[in-house]
Amino acid sequence: MEWYPLQLSLEVALIATMISLFVGVGIAAALAAWRFPGRELVDALVTAPLVLPPTVLGYYVLVCLGRDSAFGHFWEWLTGGPIVFTVTGCVVAAVIGGLPMVIKSSRTALESVDPNLVKAARTLGAGPARAFFTVKLPLAAHGVVAGLMLSFAKGLGEFGITLMIAGDIPGQTQTAPLYIYDAIQAQKDAQASGMVAVLTATGIAILYGVNRLTQRNNDHQ
Repeated sequence: MEWYPLQLSLEVALIATMISLFVGVGIAAALAAWRFPGRELVDALVTAPLVLPPTVLGYYVLVCLGRDSAFGHFWEWLTGGPIVFTVTGCVVAAVIGGLPMVIKSSRTALESVDPNLVKAARTLGAGPARAFFTVKLPLAAHGVVAGLMLSFAKGLGEFGITLMIAGDIPGQTQTAPLYIYDAIQAQKDAQASGMVAVLTATGIAILYGVNRLTQRNNDHQ
């Protein structure tokens, strides 16, 4: 079994999770705090990747970020290389796949925080930002962490969007799921089963951790 695809998947999932932390929690905080017309429509749009087929998502990304798009031209001018068929494309795919989980989990956790606690902090002189970071976010940490863990697992196993955006280039953009697909196509069952075992164990371990985190939070309530 080759180790580069697994290493690449771990690196991509980690980077994507870090991006999702800032972007996802920011969006979740806005959706939880502000009541504005179309709020639930915005929520539906940012979490649509949970239900849309990977080919549809990949098509949208190619249109918006491909080499012929305005952003694609800008990115190539800025970095000297394209987004598609690169490791950057792998990260974009993992972010798209995992971000909705961070948003959903974080929003639910933030909305479950007792608003009286935040009001008490404001009464004691804390500004909106300080009250959020010192009171609301720590109390919602269980939901945020659970969302990040699920996002990491999703990024580690991302297949369809990655295939469309980054391709399947051995030694470059071939992630662990793509390695399994190629190994099966080449009838290299031993190599495929080894990577399958690693991803299965990792996924189950992450889900077990999420369950334990959720149960611990429920016990403390």
